[in-house]
Amino acid sequence: MSEQSKILSEMNDRSREVFRRVVEGYLETGDPVGSRTLTRMMSEKLSAATIRNVMQDLEYLGLLGSPHVSAGRVPTQMGLRMFVDGLMEVSKLDVSDRQALEATMGVNDPDVGSLLDRVGSALSGITHGASLVLAPKHEAPIRHIEFVSLAPDRALVVLVFADGQVENRVFTPPTGQTPSSMREAANFLNSLAEGRTLTELREHIKTQIAAHRQELDTLAAALVESGLAQWEDEGQPFERLIVRGRSNLLDEDYDVSRIRDLFDDLERKRDIAEFLQLTDEGDGVRIFIGSENKLFSLSGSSLVVSPYMNADRKIIGAIGVIGPTRLNYGRIVPIVDYTAQLVGRMLSGRGKG
Repeated sequence: MSEQSKILSEMNDRSREVFRRVVEGYLETGDPVGSRTLTRMMSEKLSAATIRNVMQDLEYLGLLGSPHVSAGRVPTQMGLRMFVDGLMEVSKLDVSDRQALEATMGVNDPDVGSLLDRVGSALSGITHGASLVLAPKHEAPIRHIEFVSLAPDRALVVLVFADGQVENRVFTPPTGQTPSSMREAANFLNSLAEGRTLTELREHIKTQIAAHRQELDTLAAALVESGLAQWEDEGQPFERLIVRGRSNLLDEDYDVSRIRDLFDDLERKRDIAEFLQLTDEGDGVRIFIGSENKLFSLSGSSLVVSPYMNADRKIIGAIGVIGPTRLNYGRIVPIVDYTAQLVGRMLSGRGKG
């Protein structure tokens, strides 16, 4: 039995209710909850003095804290963890939330990346937090590859897979690339790609580029290498991290610079291995509060995350929501859980097609 579980089991009904009311009030408003407020909420009639004594006991146990000079209390990280594990009531998924998530699946778009972008945006909009979506690598055989110049410093690679899916990636091409060098690179790749997955193609191309270096224009070779670096993160089981709704966190009343640092880290994929490990203990939603996970501890954020699986029940990606520690966990958990199931079913269905 954990320390929190032991404390919870030893608390009487009055202490448990005071604790629960303080946490629920804080999660709803973000403000400290005072004894006078609680006198109007308790199931039994208690004086403010009695409630203050109970709150002091809870503070002594490390479950509540007193911010600044306020007479009210807020839950500590330990208190939030105990509430989430032992007292939180998970609400049913709201019909409008369900419909908003399902609507992202209704667009007939062969590009999985675009669909996951929409899922992330919908999840961010519904939860008012920032959403994270770890997109899986697509391992179907490749049918066609094309490079498209967007600007001198931006180009697009279009991948068409044998199962009909399409993926688009924007990348920074080598300086001095021309339309002809891009066509040459695409022709070279297409001559090697058919029937191979991206992983297989990457291995094959390593040897082919070396063997055909003299035949390839220098810029075309560099373009091939630059483009492949965008599709394939060597050694990483996941290809891309999609982040949506960061402005929701910047609106919150906590350290903006830390939030920016967090997203800078995510964009550079530093410590993403840590994020991947959050879901390696099987199915279901997991909640990380504040410093319980080093990736989010500096920003004072919480993470609600769930893996999604393919038809073989293999974890192929993850979906999560980042927000302040006063997230409405009871509402967020079923939303993240349903989104993960929805994405898993959608990707499994495509795999069968």
